[in-house]
Amino acid sequence: MKRIIVVGGGAGGLELVTKLAKSLGKKGLADVTLVDRSRTHVWKPLLHEVAAGVINKSTDGVDYAIHASKKHYSFQLGNMCGLDREGKTIKLDAVLDQDGSELIPARTLQYDYLVIAVGSVSNDFGTPGVKEHCYMLDSLVQAERFHKALLNQLIKMHQGPNSNKTLNVAIVGAGATGTELAAQLHHVANLAKHYGMPEMSAGRLSLTIIEAGERILPALPEKIANSARHALSKLNINVREQTRVAKASHEGFTTSEDELIEADLMVWAAGVKAPDFFKELDGFVLNSAQQIEVNAYLQSTIDESVFVIGDACGFKQENGNWVPPRAQSAHQMADMAFKNINHLFYEQPLEAYKYADYGSLVHLSRYSTVGSLMGKLSNSSMFIEGKLARIVYVSLYHMHQYAVHGYLRGALVLLSRKVGNFVAPKLKLH
Repeated sequence: MKRIIVVGGGAGGLELVTKLAKSLGKKGLADVTLVDRSRTHVWKPLLHEVAAGVINKSTDGVDYAIHASKKHYSFQLGNMCGLDREGKTIKLDAVLDQDGSELIPARTLQYDYLVIAVGSVSNDFGTPGVKEHCYMLDSLVQAERFHKALLNQLIKMHQGPNSNKTLNVAIVGAGATGTELAAQLHHVANLAKHYGMPEMSAGRLSLTIIEAGERILPALPEKIANSARHALSKLNINVREQTRVAKASHEGFTTSEDELIEADLMVWAAGVKAPDFFKELDGFVLNSAQQIEVNAYLQSTIDESVFVIGDACGFKQENGNWVPPRAQSAHQMADMAFKNINHLFYEQPLEAYKYADYGSLVHLSRYSTVGSLMGKLSNSSMFIEGKLARIVYVSLYHMHQYAVHGYLRGALVLLSRKVGNFVAPKLKLH
């Protein structure tokens, strides 16, 4: 029996392992294994909501071990730290408990086909002080860490000696993550007054978004950026465009013009890259974002038994642009990798991957949703906002749930989430 290992249980990895287990694992044709450093999956576009405290992993997360037991694959908790392509093995670091004691020793896993789907990490571009003083939202652990820091600041404002002070939050990077987080924090500040903090409101929260480029949402059409900027300005969120950060310190961010932007909480969301350990892997060709370059079939350029999907994948399109690191890219790549791995099992010709851009959406909490939709038969886009944009945004999450759980169970999960949101507190305070 052939062994398939998928490393990374994000949007693409979890969808892929679910499909492979159903088509090959359930039939006894392959031993399918998922490897991830976390025990729980949360759809990455929702991590800023975990950070703000409006959702939590118990209601919106997927427990890998439980999911694996239901879907005919196995789960290995661990962090991939090495690869031997000749021996077709991957190495996992030891897993430590909260006290630093070894819980699971370092392991080596054998594969016939390997899929690398580890996602991306924040790119600090070597800016001094960022690693020491800033929060990032690359993973569930980081999102929960920021949420705890936010709660501590709210409690400090409510019960501390300087209870009249303003909470200053500065976010570097005005992409989707930065702008969505800012809007969500504004909403949370207003929610807090209903949950034991009556003096708290958005009026006591100073939010600043810092963008080095000419405008916010630089990867999206200008019309979307203008609409989002207008929505943010109505919330009194300070948007600083064409402002480059030179360093971070415990006081805040210092710009290239030597201006200090004071902050009690600092978030870095200025860009992403593939993990640094890719540089140490066995001979892969990496692009400038450290992504592993692949061929037309999503196989690495130096080893056809290794597939790469999602943010870790460097796929150059015919126009010379790299496929952007988005959830829709990961979803499409998972579909194509699934088809091609099945083709290899049944000795059929492989299919070439082609990225289809279906548009982009930015969800600014309860205040606004803006975006564009791309038609399948045309490169023209249609600008949408308001309720229609919100419906489309929610449908993307629904599609992910259906891909992970199946339609019946996925519908029940979504129904349970809706009921939970109705009866549970609107703000997570733990």
